[in-house]
Amino acid sequence: MLASEFPPAASANLLSAALDRVSEAILFLDAEGRVHHANQAAVALLRRDLKDLIGADLDRLGLPAEQLRAMTKSEAEAPADAPHAAEAGDAGREMMLRHADGSRCRVRAIVRDLPSDHAPMHSLLLLRDVTSDVEMRERNALLTSVADRSNRAVIVTDHELKILYTNAAFGSIFGYSSAEVLGRQVETLLVGPCTDPATVERLKQCVEDDRGVEDDLMIYDKAGCEIWTTAHVKAHRNQRGKVKYLVGLLSDIRETKQLRSLQQLIMSSLASDIAIATIADQLCRRVEELAPDVVCSILHVDSGGRIHPLGGPSLPADYSSGLDGVAIGPDVGSCGTAAYLCEPVLARDIDSDPRWQPYKAGPLGAGLRACWSTPIQGKDGRVIGTFAFYFRECRGPSPWHEQIVAACVQLGALAIERQEVRSTISQVAYHDMLTGLPNRARIPSMIAEAINACPEGSHLAIAFLDADNFMDVNDTLGHAAGDEFLVAFANRLRAQIRPGDMLGRLGGDEFVIVLQNRDALEASLAAARITAALAMPLTIGKRQVPMSASMGLSLYPDNATDIETLIKQADGAMYKAKRAGRATYRFFSADIDKLAEERLMHSTALREAIASEALTLNYQPQICTRNGAIHGVEALARWHDPVLGEVSPSKFIPLAEECGLIEQIGVWSIKQACQQMASWRRAGLDIPCISVNLSPINFQNVNLAAVVAQILAANDLPAKMLMLEITEGVILNERATVIATMSELRNMGVGLSLDDFGTGYSSLSRLAQLPIHELKIDRSFMRDFENDQGTRAIVTAVVRVGQSLDVKVVAEGVETEPQRRLLAELGCDAMQGFLFARPMAAAAFSRWLLDYSAHRASLMLRQVGRALAQAAGVSEVSEGERLSPAAIAAAS
Repeated sequence: MLASEFPPAASANLLSAALDRVSEAILFLDAEGRVHHANQAAVALLRRDLKDLIGADLDRLGLPAEQLRAMTKSEAEAPADAPHAAEAGDAGREMMLRHADGSRCRVRAIVRDLPSDHAPMHSLLLLRDVTSDVEMRERNALLTSVADRSNRAVIVTDHELKILYTNAAFGSIFGYSSAEVLGRQVETLLVGPCTDPATVERLKQCVEDDRGVEDDLMIYDKAGCEIWTTAHVKAHRNQRGKVKYLVGLLSDIRETKQLRSLQQLIMSSLASDIAIATIADQLCRRVEELAPDVVCSILHVDSGGRIHPLGGPSLPADYSSGLDGVAIGPDVGSCGTAAYLCEPVLARDIDSDPRWQPYKAGPLGAGLRACWSTPIQGKDGRVIGTFAFYFRECRGPSPWHEQIVAACVQLGALAIERQEVRSTISQVAYHDMLTGLPNRARIPSMIAEAINACPEGSHLAIAFLDADNFMDVNDTLGHAAGDEFLVAFANRLRAQIRPGDMLGRLGGDEFVIVLQNRDALEASLAAARITAALAMPLTIGKRQVPMSASMGLSLYPDNATDIETLIKQADGAMYKAKRAGRATYRFFSADIDKLAEERLMHSTALREAIASEALTLNYQPQICTRNGAIHGVEALARWHDPVLGEVSPSKFIPLAEECGLIEQIGVWSIKQACQQMASWRRAGLDIPCISVNLSPINFQNVNLAAVVAQILAANDLPAKMLMLEITEGVILNERATVIATMSELRNMGVGLSLDDFGTGYSSLSRLAQLPIHELKIDRSFMRDFENDQGTRAIVTAVVRVGQSLDVKVVAEGVETEPQRRLLAELGCDAMQGFLFARPMAAAAFSRWLLDYSAHRASLMLRQVGRALAQAAGVSEVSEGERLSPAAIAAAS
């Protein structure tokens, strides 16, 4: 059918009906911009009746007429063949449409000129409501703005994992621009050599779970650096339920989660008091999880500048152990150099680095090619350790590695400083502060360690040593000299033990040595060597003092298998060595157990005896050599126990010294002696003075003079009636307290007698400066006095010293008449011994004294009679009239 076959009217009606079915508003405008015709979509959009639209100006319709006229003009002036004109026209312009009721909407307007043969219609205006499109676009812009302001990377892909969108955070974290990533596969872009494939597969399972999937994943940025992220991936589906998009949210957790979890792990371990080796191992293993391409190492640098491995579970064990004790320096690998220089050191190629040449075999053999070490500094700035990364290729650290190390150096400092504090506390708690040796608290565990390490069928020996004469040094030269003595003693012991042996100080002058892998013969040889090493005198100041030890040994497992019994047995054997003359050693035997039990029983009974005042005093007279008169009396402590019977002073006095009871016995003796002296005075017995033995320890008591004065006053005794006997060792004691106490007693009028003179540290120059009233010659000199010229010379010298110093000299242990005669010839002032009387109880002494005084009076009467007889011409005197003081004493 031809167009001519359609009537014009029919064609117009058909065109109008067609336009009314178009969804876009269409308006035909004349040359003045007035509406000539409009379709139904225009009526609906402009909310006007058709009759109101025909002939209306554009501005009356709520449209921006000026913009439309400009568009019309631009359309008219543009060349018809210009391609950009059509493109611009197709795009149209968005503008605001204002309705009569005040409401508004956004429309897109397109203007088209009509051919001139369509007059009066000049142009065609197309309008489309784009309000919802604009709102969607603005919403998308808002969402994009929000996404770009997030610190989480947002990535949107299609169902094939091709990237459709990334936000600004993605670019800042991974270094890619949007243009570089659009259309690329996610896996090829972000997955690297250390990305866990299993985690990637788990994240892909988001298509199965509408809630999404979340996991931690190491991925890589544009530069190839590792980035730990938490990835949350969720699938978005279309109306048919098929996956259309995958949306991923990636959070950089290197600092916020991974490093914090590392910090929490180590801080929790520190709070749980876990050993530093375990903490270091945990730290290294966790770091190697965070950075799978490294091998981690932690070293401790001690105060002497030597390194000690703390952690390195992935390093060869022989390599780590070989580093133990190596001194830091400028050419000691990466770690030793970093500690020396106090700065990070990177060796990109261990094989060629000159600092690594002596040490490179270990890491190279393990496939490690590079090492980066950072010093760990304490709060005081000193280097206390190193933290190192080993790499399997020649390279340096990545930014992620640097972040890890920055955190781990702080954690390492906390752990090492805590360990140093623990070591200091342990040193104080388990080591002797004077000698640095393990102390009483540490020794049992030390022995336990030795026993556990003792191979089956082998032996070890426990040696218990007691320094001989230490108390003499301490009491006479002072505590400072005593400390110097103990330090030197410990150093000599250290020099004699071999590697693996253990040395400790129980306290005071007692030491313990654990001799590893020694049977009885080998232990005997070791004990002999130690005894010989101690024999050389020690110089303290300007004085030489002897050094020796009594040593007891017990064998494991021959004698015992438990620690307490081994120590007890060695202790008992030590006392056996002391009784054997000191400066020797003895092994434990069954009889020693009996002696140890006896000693324990005696010490317990002695304490009870002192507490209940069950001790007694016996009295032995001292006779003037010149005329046989009573010079004085010495009070001697005696102990009779209901169970033990009579216990010799030679047993309980040393026991009291060992148990710390001698000072109490001394004060008790003064009280009892003064009470007895007062009783004798009231009974009319004439005794010039009473002597009481004291320990040098008593003179270290600043209150001794006050105690003595109180006792004398309580018994109404003159001070001159009390003589305090002290040992010769006090001569060497230069402590102000001792000298002041002696001087105070002297000023009170109390006499001081130097007992056992000639057997110890004799110093005539020092003797002359002491406030001494009396010298006593020790009984040991009386044994050979009659026959040995050397002994007689010594006794003579002592008497002459006393005469030169104008002090009395008393000889102890006089038992024979020849001894008495020789002492009388030498001019000795007084004598004491069995020749005159044995020590006796107070009542017996009273009777003895009365008898002695009566016989002496009888002798005096005979001498008077002889004098009268001589005057009368009688020359013979009977033998009885020539009785000596000894004979008088014997007769009484």
